[in-house]
Amino acid sequence: MLDINNLLVRRGEGAQAHHVRLPNLQVAAGEILAITGESGSGKSTLLEAIGLLLAPVELGRFRLGLPPAGATAQMLDIGQLLTRDDQPALAAVRSRHLGFILQSGGLLPFLTVRDNINLPRRLLGMSPHSEHVDHAVEVLRLQGLLEKQPQALSIGERQRVACVRAIAHEPLLLLADEPTAALDPHSARRLFELLLSLVSNLGLSALVVSHDWALLKDFGLPRLGAISRQGETLFEPMD
Repeated sequence: MLDINNLLVRRGEGAQAHHVRLPNLQVAAGEILAITGESGSGKSTLLEAIGLLLAPVELGRFRLGLPPAGATAQMLDIGQLLTRDDQPALAAVRSRHLGFILQSGGLLPFLTVRDNINLPRRLLGMSPHSEHVDHAVEVLRLQGLLEKQPQALSIGERQRVACVRAIAHEPLLLLADEPTAALDPHSARRLFELLLSLVSNLGLSALVVSHDWALLKDFGLPRLGAISRQGETLFEPMD
């Protein structure tokens, strides 16, 4: 699971500085939490900080659950790595334990769908064959697209491929920034449904930035909402 306390990130300096504060966050394995707020409120900034792409200026606690060792689950103390500014260790956490889905998909145009999906595993020295990946490909109905290149796919198909690539290396935490923003309502609903299925079946923790209030309401997702104040945005659980 993900466990964060008193995370504060700053964008800009001096009078132009804007702070994004997260007092508390716990996300269990198999749970997906939405991050919502108006444009410019700091949703993506918060996701970047949790994804270890931005260093916080304040931090109480930041821990990420590791797979059980024997019968005992472990917690990786990311807060200590941030305090020490241990960039090699933070990079290792990002590559091994985090998965990212970008609004644009971010697929490499010169690779086939199969090679795009397998890229995270290959970079980590993992076996190219994975039942985990095979299941995700089946759930997202990508079997017939594996030898195609991204330019031959629809936007929705590219986003489905991006979802599989993000979980191919079996991360602990999935971070998605507006994954349905470029899709029509039907495709957005279908992708969200499939994403929820993957998170549940694979036991991931997931955070999804979204502005689609109706979609989030229909799926009944718990959410962190942005509360904007002068010079600061606070993210709190919302009913």
